[in-house]
Amino acid sequence: MMRPLALLFAPALFFSAASAEEAFTLREDGAVLHGGSGFVCPAKIGMFERDAFGSREEGDYCAYSALTGLYGTIIVKHRPALYDPPALLAPEFRKVESMGGRAVAETVQPVGPDGAAVPVFLRTYDMAKLDMLTYRTQLASAALGGWAVEAVVEYAYPRDKEDQTAFVTAVYGEAIRDMGAPN
Repeated sequence: MMRPLALLFAPALFFSAASAEEAFTLREDGAVLHGGSGFVCPAKIGMFERDAFGSREEGDYCAYSALTGLYGTIIVKHRPALYDPPALLAPEFRKVESMGGRAVAETVQPVGPDGAAVPVFLRTYDMAKLDMLTYRTQLASAALGGWAVEAVVEYAYPRDKEDQTAFVTAVYGEAIRDMGAPN
């Protein structure tokens, strides 16, 4: 299966060992701890396995993949004083749109455990269609304390919709556990 966005984001996955060591600490259980925010990137999230972690211009990240062709990236960055998710994600929107992505949905919805859910901004793009599948990219962002936590998920709809939703739910559940309930 071709992964056009992988080619777009692949250069950003290369990072220096020094910058990764500054941002993250490897734990004995295989998870990595983001030192600044307290966010933990587990070795696995459902069927996704962490492939890489490090720092890049957009923020500190953990990259995940699943054998079925799903890809997820978590980005943790300092939250600007005025948190505006579309403005914060604008560079990612431009990348996806330059690859032919067409926005098909945009919403804000609560994600996380009952009583502690965080409002998450979500924008979904259709990237390509093949047979009965539509290849999509979803970009998400939420503010927790002084940090913005973003998730990028590449998946085939409708086949992978359940796994995509589970990944996003797990990311923000982990963020709430590690970084505290939203203010």
